[in-house]
Amino acid sequence: MKNKIRAAVAGGAGYTGGELIRLLLNHPNIEIAGITSQSRAGMAVASVHRDLAGDTELVFEKTLPLTSIDVLFLCLGHERSRQFIRENDLEKVGHIIDLSRDFRSLNANPEGKRRFIYGLPESYPDPATYAKEAKALGNIANPGCFASAIELALIPLARAKWLQDDIHVHAITGATGAGARLSETSHFPYRDNNLSVYKAFRHQHTGEIRETLSIAMEAEIPQLHFVPIRGDFSRGILTSIYTSCNRDQAEAIELYRNYYAAHPFVHISDNELSMKDVVNTNKCLIHIEKHGNMLHITSVLDNLLKGASGTALQNMNLITGLPQTTGLQLKSIVY
Repeated sequence: MKNKIRAAVAGGAGYTGGELIRLLLNHPNIEIAGITSQSRAGMAVASVHRDLAGDTELVFEKTLPLTSIDVLFLCLGHERSRQFIRENDLEKVGHIIDLSRDFRSLNANPEGKRRFIYGLPESYPDPATYAKEAKALGNIANPGCFASAIELALIPLARAKWLQDDIHVHAITGATGAGARLSETSHFPYRDNNLSVYKAFRHQHTGEIRETLSIAMEAEIPQLHFVPIRGDFSRGILTSIYTSCNRDQAEAIELYRNYYAAHPFVHISDNELSMKDVVNTNKCLIHIEKHGNMLHITSVLDNLLKGASGTALQNMNLITGLPQTTGLQLKSIVY
């Protein structure tokens, strides 16, 4: 590629921003046009994201060169992405990929001329169809981290219309899922050697999950019972999901393998899973077992990569015509 894609990041000081910057720096087709942070403006990017020491001399800025950006990533807080689009002249920005929840719902009002597609590529059986629709709209609402892990575990069942009974979800996430700003439950003394349930049956991703699965099934899905858990580790999500199913285990595994055959980041494992299998990668692994009448599905992914910045880059690859794996062939921390 002669002309590199000029990418910029608005709100690059947080965890997802840091992961995205690392991916962009190592992407063979990207030139970073600028990175903003209102709280860290003037500081070296590598002084905040210390894993980037020696990799970049970029500095956080207050504003971006909005007349020369091909892809703009919004790593801003919820409700701030919509405000950013409203307050800035983005006429010459080619594509926006928003990592907040501002535009994820079909009922979300568009902002000006900007229309967003829900950005989970694997929600479409055919990646090419998704890429065509995403490129046509030009703007992507990246999924939530819990939503990604749960949807990837259930989309094949929804597409096959096998979701016929209540769905029970227990999912545990690392401390980075709460963001970089400190709160009582993200302090080390609270998290260390500790587990806790939070927002049981009322987590903010529940509506997003229901909507995505209902679209896939072309009908309202059964009741979804979602219990999120805070983990005492930094990153990763593990979901444990069960629902009654009258198909046997072999049929279910075949369904999943066939559905994800064209999707390079989702794999069906014959082995029981652990989060270290996927932490630091853009992969989601899924394990399926049948117990009596219950189908049990486990999924694992990295909340900062496949649950956020990795999928954002995957989306950028798809809408710019690159292989979706470009810059995302990463090594997990497992040995």
